Formats: sequence, structure tokens, C-alpha cells
Amino acid sequence: MSRATAESRWHWTSIAPVLALVVLAGTFTTKPPALVLGLVAIVLVAAVLAAVHHAEVVAHRVGEPFGSLILAVAVTVIEVALIVTLMLTGPEDTSTLARDTVFAAVMISVNGIVGISLVVSALKKRGLAEFNAEGAGSALATVLTLATLTLVLPRFTTSEAGPEFSGGQLAFAALASLAIYAMFVFTQTVRHRDFFLPVEQGHGGLPDEDADGHADPPSTRTALVSLALLLVALVSVVGLAKVESPAIEDAVAAVGFPHAVVGVVIALLVLLPESISAVRSAARHRVQTSLNLAYGSAMASIGLTIPTLAVASIWLDGPLELGLGETELVLLLSSMVVGVLTVVPGRSKPLNGGLHLVILAAYIFMTISP
Repeated sequence: MSRATAESRWHWTSIAPVLALVVLAGTFTTKPPALVLGLVAIVLVAAVLAAVHHAEVVAHRVGEPFGSLILAVAVTVIEVALIVTLMLTGPEDTSTLARDTVFAAVMISVNGIVGISLVVSALKKRGLAEFNAEGAGSALATVLTLATLTLVLPRFTTSEAGPEFSGGQLAFAALASLAIYAMFVFTQTVRHRDFFLPVEQGHGGLPDEDADGHADPPSTRTALVSLALLLVALVSVVGLAKVESPAIEDAVAAVGFPHAVVGVVIALLVLLPESISAVRSAARHRVQTSLNLAYGSAMASIGLTIPTLAVASIWLDGPLELGLGETELVLLLSSMVVGVLTVVPGRSKPLNGGLHLVILAAYIFMTISP
């Protein structure tokens, strides 16, 4: 990447968060017309892409696997804020919005991001995508435990009439989710950090001025500026998504799709930057980084969203349905079985990635046409 290109990208990603904040200030308390909503959508996408760029700059400064963790948490903050604001200000029934969005994030992460990353890496290497089986296996096990605890168990509890937790059960699930997520972060970043490093190290075309074979990290000043712009971008994305949310719900209703599709749209929106980062890492033969992003995003979506909702439930009216339906349970089980068979060998053929992508396609199709 040339110096001119780097400066241009930096310039563009510096303007986008500030512009998004200005647009948010002008539209947050109003109901914009369709043309303005279109412009807001463009600025929203720009802010999302700028957010992931600045998260990557910070991540490059702190190194792996801290980088993947920062990206996952940054994206999840957007998701959690969107869910809570939509549930607090949404129309009639938002009891299943959290479940739909979290499950969509899990399915997109463990099938979509994992699948396309494995396919891209395996095809570029003309053989197998290689990664650390111990790290990927630990991450997948954590996702499975969190999903079972928060999305499967409510389907079978009897304290409440519907697929929801009682107050005590929700509090337990929230604390357990936080504990599980904290244990994984400690394992990933302290105790067994080497399990989560790419199998093949490389700089992937990034600048290497000292010719030591590794990409040069940004300066502390650059990283701090990116951190500030990342925070601005996150605030802007949350606010602009709130501005756009009525249009999203109206569009879903207009085409006759089930309300669960709203959760899929939200998840696709907030995971877009993470998906781009994962594919770029896979193209550089850093599949472990891609898996860190995918599984880290899935577990952060659950491990941070459920505790937040447990606190927000104090102000939320109506039930909070977290239990999955029969179709979703089958798809989750299929995802986990295929995921285990994929990560255990520590290397993957394009076939494995293709299987994950087919499961994702089945999930999206069944959500649209249940």
C-alpha cells in the first residue's frame, strides 16, 4: 500500500465519524423524509467502515489476539446499543427482538464469517486453510456454552409460561455469561495467548520500514487518535441506526417478511465491518485471526448482550423471550456439529467453509419463509 493511499484512507476515515455525528445531531429528534433517510444510510455505512478501520489501527498497535478482541467488543457495543434502544422505543411488540438479533449475530459469525474466511484462505493457498485447533476449539466451545445457557435453556424452563427466563433465572444467566466471557478473555489474552496467534505470521502487504518481516505498528499518537475517532464513530452508528430503524421495520413489513428479519438486518449491518476484516485476514493466510473475529463476535454478542438486557429489563415493558424455536434449535445444532468437525483437525478444505455458508443460507431462507 503506497503512502499516498494510506494518507487518503486516513483522511477519509477521519472525516466520516465527525460527519456522522453532525448528521446525527440534525436528525435524531426529527422524522426525516425518505430522501434524507437515504443520505443517512450512506453516512451510517461510512461510519461503520470508519469504525472498523480505527479499531484495526488500535488493534495493530496492541497486537494479536488483543486486536480481534477490540474489534469484537466494538461491534458488539453497537449491537447491544441498537437492541436496547429499539426495545425501549420500538412499536408494539419487541419481546423477541433481542433473541432474533443475538441469534442472527451468532449464525452470521459462526457460519458466514467462518465459512467465507475458510473458503478464501483455502482457495488462495490452493489447498488447506491452517489455524490453531486448540484456540479455535476453545472459542467454539465457549460460544456453544453461552448459546445453550441463554438461547436454548429458556425454551425448556417452566417458571414462566413462554420461552423466557424468570427474573432470577435471567440474573443467573447474565452473571454466568459474564463469568464465561471473562474466563475466555483471560485465556485468550493472558494464560494461553499463543493458542490464538496465526499459524503463519506475515505482514500481508502492510508497511515494514525496518525490514524485520513484521508490519510496523502505528505510533502511540496515531493509535490514540484512532481510539477517539472509534468512539465517535460508535456513538454515531448507534444514533443513526436508531434514526433508520423505523424505516427498516416498515420495509420489512411492506414486503411481508416476518418481524424476525429485522434482527437479521441489524446483525448484518453491525457485522459488516467485522466480516470485511476477517476476509482480509484470511486472504493474508491469517485464518486464526479470522476465527478469532468470528467466534469472538459470537460470544461477545451473547456474553455482553444478555447481561445488558438483564439490567435493561428493569425498564422494559412486557416479556423478554430468549428461547429459540424448533427450527432455530436444529440450525444451531447443525452449526455446532459442523463447527466441531471443522476446527478439530486444525486445517480446513473449501468444503468445510461451503458447508457453513449453506447452513447460513438455510437460516436466512427459513427466517424469511418459516
